[in-house]
Amino acid sequence: MTLRTSPLDAAHRALGAKMVEFGGWDMPLSYPSGTLEEHRSCRSGAVAFDVSHLGTVRISGPDALDRLQRAFTNDLNKVGPGRAQYTHLLDPADASVVDDIIVWWVNHDTFDVMPNASNTTGVVQALGEGAADVTSSRAIIALQGPDARRRLATIWPDAATTGRFHVRTVSWNGTLCVVAGTGYTGEDGLEVAVPASHAPSFWDAVMAAGFAPAGLGARDTLRLEAALPLHGHELGKGITPLQAGLGWVVAWDKGPFVGRDALEAERDAGVKRRLRALRVEGRRPPRADQVVVVPDAEPGIVTSGNFSPILGHGIALAFVPPSVEIGDVVAIDGRGEQVQATVVTPPFVAATPTNPID
Repeated sequence: MTLRTSPLDAAHRALGAKMVEFGGWDMPLSYPSGTLEEHRSCRSGAVAFDVSHLGTVRISGPDALDRLQRAFTNDLNKVGPGRAQYTHLLDPADASVVDDIIVWWVNHDTFDVMPNASNTTGVVQALGEGAADVTSSRAIIALQGPDARRRLATIWPDAATTGRFHVRTVSWNGTLCVVAGTGYTGEDGLEVAVPASHAPSFWDAVMAAGFAPAGLGARDTLRLEAALPLHGHELGKGITPLQAGLGWVVAWDKGPFVGRDALEAERDAGVKRRLRALRVEGRRPPRADQVVVVPDAEPGIVTSGNFSPILGHGIALAFVPPSVEIGDVVAIDGRGEQVQATVVTPPFVAATPTNPID
């Protein structure tokens, strides 16, 4: 299989990035500084991730809003033009999360739907005629960390003031870019969709402004500390929004959407498992698919686990019986050896206060 490459592929290789396959793309896992340092830089300063592997599906026209409302669980009327919203696309049969998505409402009748890399084609099909995959026309650079806005303001002040979950079209060196106050690290920051032809020059300017490059390895440990779900782990086949503790993504009062009937049936019957955050004793990292031993109940399963660079111990997300509550003590069985874990309130690590723009 031929892997797709980002418009920034040459820049990553020039920086010595370790490249890996991810969702059909050849993307940077880490740079010579290493994942731990990239992670810490995001928590204390500012980093830049290339997330061009994410899809962009553009839909526009007078019926675009109605089509999105029927396809996805959340209610875009809660936000409006110039805003972003997190939402789900469900399987109509069992309400599984086919994909979790950010919608950028660019202007009154134009939307950029941002699916996960491997799910772009399915989202295009779900939205129907007129939905266009424009992924190859742009790069997406995520600027994240408490110092991200201040550093961006030194080179692009108009973009740096874009509010959290707001969306704006802003000119960079004569070309229009879409800027959103979104991200996947638990820290403040922005994501910028820049035309592919201008992406290398924008990346160079970001590096010169003091952002550190960061790869997908740090992005994963950061999102885990923030207890953010990853499709294929906390979301996916057989997993509904209610099981994942994301009922707030479902707008029950907006009318029909794909998968509503199946999800209503689960809501009325009650979920049989629930996603919980686990703080693990010691530095040994828990791993996905390890069994969670629950006293006097059915066992659970770890969906994501790792060592927390900030906390200095293991953390995990896991599906467990709904009777398991915050403060309960369970055990994670790793290769026959059980490690004690405590159920805690997410996130594991809170966002760092943002440095003000001068």
